Amino acid sequence: MRWDWSTVIEVFPLIFDAMWTTLGLTIACFSTAMIVGAIWTALKRIKFKPFNWFISFVLEFIRSTPPLVQLYFLFFAWPMIPYIGVTLDPFTVAVMGLGVHFSTYISEIYRSGIEGVPKGQLEAATALNFSTRQKWTKIILPQAIPPIIPMLGNYLIIMFKEIPLTIVVGVAGMLTVAEVYGVNNFEYLEPYTIVAFFFLAMSYPSSLLIQWLEKKMNRRFVNKPDKKGKGVTAT
Repeated sequence: MRWDWSTVIEVFPLIFDAMWTTLGLTIACFSTAMIVGAIWTALKRIKFKPFNWFISFVLEFIRSTPPLVQLYFLFFAWPMIPYIGVTLDPFTVAVMGLGVHFSTYISEIYRSGIEGVPKGQLEAATALNFSTRQKWTKIILPQAIPPIIPMLGNYLIIMFKEIPLTIVVGVAGMLTVAEVYGVNNFEYLEPYTIVAFFFLAMSYPSSLLIQWLEKKMNRRFVNKPDKKGKGVTAT
């Protein structure tokens, strides 16, 4: 097997077009994960223990099951379930499968951000007769959101690299296009190399950006030096 530039010229535009499908799917999956993750976080804060145990079990089950298995189930097994089974298109299956799977991790990020807000501030807000909405909009969210942004960015990159799993349900992403081209033309080296290059070209700069953002957030919220040069915790 030799490198063939004519194959590169032929397959590159096809993979480039499929790149937008991969990016769109990543955005859709991550948006779903953030929304569903917020719902999990809200449900976990309900103080009814049996319900809390049930939600914890569901989250642990989803988190402990491989996303590939979940994609197979949604695409092949879900339509066969009596009464509730429906046939879903590949894109919807990918968004539901990866979105819900990663939402279980993002819910933990939300939880850590909320629990990172000092309890004394919440007690002070209660003493000042703040409403629940005022506590969340003026105290909890402004302090909980900035520190978790780097963690959310890391999971966005992880999800982007997990998108090739959707080839099993036929989403026309970069890896699917490369696979189809390879099967039809018996040329695999060039398509897969180009796909790897695209993933590297998009994920590596993003990871550097997230690292920079994480360091910036840490300097601002964790160990901001005072005038004497001693580290203090920012509030």
